[in-house]
Amino acid sequence: MKKKFLITAGLLAMSAAFLAGCGNTASTEAATEAVTEATAEDASAEDASETVAIEDNGDYRTDVKTPDILGWNLLWADEFNGDMLDESIWNKELRDPGWTNNELQEYTDSDENIFVKDGHLTLKAIKTEKDGETYYTSGKVQTQNKKDFMYGKVCIRAKVPEGKGLWPAGWMMPTDESYYGQWPKCGEIDVMEVLGDDTSTAYGTIHYGEPHNQQQNTFKLTDGETFANTWHIFSVEWDPGEFRYYIDNQLYLTVNDWFTAVEGEDEKPFPAPFNQNFFVQLNLAVGGDWPGDPDDSTDFDNAEYMIDYVRVYQKDAYNTDVKKPELEYRDLTEDGNLIWNGDFSEAEALDDEDNWYFIQLNDGVGTAEIKDGELVVTTEKEGTKPYSIQIVQPSLPMKKGQKYKLTFDAYADEDRQMITCVDAPTAGWIRYLEDTTFDLTTEKQSFEFEFEMTEKNDNNGRLEFNMGNLGSTATVHISNVRLEIVE
Repeated sequence: MKKKFLITAGLLAMSAAFLAGCGNTASTEAATEAVTEATAEDASAEDASETVAIEDNGDYRTDVKTPDILGWNLLWADEFNGDMLDESIWNKELRDPGWTNNELQEYTDSDENIFVKDGHLTLKAIKTEKDGETYYTSGKVQTQNKKDFMYGKVCIRAKVPEGKGLWPAGWMMPTDESYYGQWPKCGEIDVMEVLGDDTSTAYGTIHYGEPHNQQQNTFKLTDGETFANTWHIFSVEWDPGEFRYYIDNQLYLTVNDWFTAVEGEDEKPFPAPFNQNFFVQLNLAVGGDWPGDPDDSTDFDNAEYMIDYVRVYQKDAYNTDVKKPELEYRDLTEDGNLIWNGDFSEAEALDDEDNWYFIQLNDGVGTAEIKDGELVVTTEKEGTKPYSIQIVQPSLPMKKGQKYKLTFDAYADEDRQMITCVDAPTAGWIRYLEDTTFDLTTEKQSFEFEFEMTEKNDNNGRLEFNMGNLGSTATVHISNVRLEIVE
């Protein structure tokens, strides 16, 4: 949760080779410190692939049935079936307000903030007063130095609270955060996060590198269902060379490319930093840079993050002889444009990441359509941020040392401003072309911006046009968009 983000689009895809698991289980204890190396049984003499075999020296509890998942062994789990937190598994973490992300809550060990009841762990945020000022307390638990492990499948069945400024999360940090260096160099695995003002959307993310990089996707529920009014299973499968994120066994994010380094030095060998022990954390934050502060509508009587279970599985062995994949770059168009459908000759859908994509965030409300060779963006509510209304094109090939030129035509129904940039949604949102504000009039104008790419190669640059909180809701017309390599 040490981060700053915007949203990337969520893509839903069914998992093809996975039998439904994460069903009712029991606790186990297994020592992950005893990680040994072996050769896979089916490896040939010529195949020197290294594997890591997980030694299971733990005892299974017999008071609850342990479920099976094909290809996985239960490492440990907590069903929260007792009447108190199992402190052989969990630590209550104490933190003062503002410890990270400018969050407002104090994490306490109070039974009012952390309690087990009716088969659930509940982390409750409480609004109170201290020294005459509004004060928030909440709960955070984690398994550091008790249930640390490397590689596996983590399943969290949970229900989140609704309310502006509430931020429930299930995430993982390395046991030894200093091994590769402090965050973000050490890595972070966010199994799930939901913002209380939009409980239909969940986020899965990994953080890494220096400079800070992240890869994130979203899973969005429809038809009135939310992560607050129904239980859902959030899970991640962590292999040496790949992460796979699921909600209710539906795959929505796969990541197999990351790095870590001290800035100015060579990268550490892949798959660093995700080749060390991590531990699980659960918390309910209040406020902070990402969700913003609570408001009068936030119902603290029901500000409860309920966790039905946490289950961690591992395979018998893991092949650690993994290579970082080579970046694959999208082709340019026949006339050398990095932008596809830049002339808007195709009236494509704007609700996916294929070419152009329309996004509404932070109370922004509007519509976008391609019509008569133009992209037309109509705004009803400008929202709270300049990017609350935006049209973007992702997957742009950005290569270090190359120079680029962005050109386009634009006008508006009334004089107003707009912002453009080329950024890096999977590289910490750094800017290749800085946020640039320019004036639109009712007459069509041509705009041109040049920049040099000085960062690491990136196959997922993104062009943005932002029309949110800039003092106007006037309709914008964009045409003839080109991003070209300058020789």
